[in-house]
Amino acid sequence: MFDNHMGIFETIEDACVASAAAQKELMAKCTTKDRQKMIENIKKRALERLEEICMMEYTETGYGRYEDKVLKNGGSFSDTPDTRDIPVQVYSGSKGLTIDYFAPFGVVGAITPVTNPASTIIANTICNLAVGNSLVFNPHPAGVKSASWTIDLVNRAIVEAGGPENMCTAAAKPTMETLDYILKHPDIHLILGTGGPAMVRTLFMSGKKCICAGPGNPPSIIDSTADIKRAAYEVTQSSTFDNNILCVAEKEIFVVADVYDEFIKEFEAVGNVHLTAEQADVLRDMCLIKNPEGSPEPYSANKKYVGKNANVILEAAGIHVEGDPRLAFFEADNMDPFVQTEQMMPIMPVVKCDTFEQAMERAHYAEHGNRHSASIWTKDLYHTTAFGKIIETTVFVMNGRTFAAFGLGGEGSNTPTIATPTGEGPTGPQSFARRRRFAMADGQGFVI
Repeated sequence: MFDNHMGIFETIEDACVASAAAQKELMAKCTTKDRQKMIENIKKRALERLEEICMMEYTETGYGRYEDKVLKNGGSFSDTPDTRDIPVQVYSGSKGLTIDYFAPFGVVGAITPVTNPASTIIANTICNLAVGNSLVFNPHPAGVKSASWTIDLVNRAIVEAGGPENMCTAAAKPTMETLDYILKHPDIHLILGTGGPAMVRTLFMSGKKCICAGPGNPPSIIDSTADIKRAAYEVTQSSTFDNNILCVAEKEIFVVADVYDEFIKEFEAVGNVHLTAEQADVLRDMCLIKNPEGSPEPYSANKKYVGKNANVILEAAGIHVEGDPRLAFFEADNMDPFVQTEQMMPIMPVVKCDTFEQAMERAHYAEHGNRHSASIWTKDLYHTTAFGKIIETTVFVMNGRTFAAFGLGGEGSNTPTIATPTGEGPTGPQSFARRRRFAMADGQGFVI
């Protein structure tokens, strides 16, 4: 093993061999109750080292805010679904008894993002361990130190609880070549990945079953019936959480005209910086990069400013601000590149709309068919229904932060992998399992 980290190997070949051996040992020797014990120890050990994990991640990647990572990772470590969330379907009748249950794939290949290395590794391991899979990770190179440390922590927690070594592994130096090896490995039948459109296309080309968390550009609508003051505060807190690097967070706001001025006033009142049109022009040129002709998207976020604090971005643009504001916003045209691009920065374009119907149309266009996330602030259930039907996102929240769907201000499990292109949605153990069926025919098993 490499650098004394359990599960980290010098070569990807060794990592795959070790993970396959661990999975076989797990299924041969450990019960579901044993796996739950391991999961509970992973959660315990991760929460004990929560602040250390978050500081390591923040220091290495430079993305987001440390204090937000503590909340984000803590929620993920605590609330990721486990063996208790695995469903069983039973069919019983006079002709016999049939059971549908969830079984492991074996070894899963997993690609983790630089934006959430620790929480993705821990949550994915918990969900896969629950159904009996091991994992070979290919971490993003810019987050490899945090990922390696987290893999070591998870493996040691599993061993401490009586499980096998190397239930999750990785190569010490992940590259596109190590990813290619994972995608082509004959013993890996399921691929799990988080990334942009290019990464998702690469995984699909493997010819294997893929669970992919793709891009999002979540819109939020504020209609004329909304609680404007609360909406202004909650959208600020949500869209600036970890400096907007989470794909689920609101990226652009569409406000109906008759409450537009009130919303702008309240948006300023919560401490956000109101930019002039000229200042917005400077930020647009600095923060967004025009893609070559023929690219799927006209613009991309400038990685230099992704996940940075608003004051850092503004100072770089020559815009002086006092203190550390959570968000800077500007009044934008509907086709502004900031509206149409998933920028992942605490810079918010606000679009004025003549009617609710126009707001829906514009929000639908800006979401670009990713079917990821969206929110609406309204007291009109008919408006919620209408927008829900047209937007068709995996996550849709009414009168709350988009994070409310994951237990932060609402109900729900917490998982960093939201599989939008492949349709699994917020993932759980069953997402990474094979559905199998056992039947006792000829009336057997039916005792009534």
